[in-house]
Amino acid sequence: MRRRGFVPYGPSRAATDAMSHVMAADLAGTGVDVHLLLPGGSTVTGMIPDDLPEEARGGLLEPGVMGPAIRWLCSPASRGHNLLRVVARDFVPPGDPSPA
Repeated sequence: MRRRGFVPYGPSRAATDAMSHVMAADLAGTGVDVHLLLPGGSTVTGMIPDDLPEEARGGLLEPGVMGPAIRWLCSPASRGHNLLRVVARDFVPPGDPSPA
């Protein structure tokens, strides 16, 4: 996110990352875990310009890509994990050798 053309998106994502680390430290020992969940690429949203070429649209991720990682993070299986950086597109539950 440290490249030309990414203001204000890049700095806001960097702030989110830093805030997650601070929150994880502040909440240590409370039973509340903090994680970073990223789609793993651009997703189909209402923010995609109408004039985006079709070849670029083909690489967009569907929002549903977040589902398996969200379900795992909300499940008892995620207990004992804290401050994971989860890329939904590539998500495999820790300890599970097969793709989600």
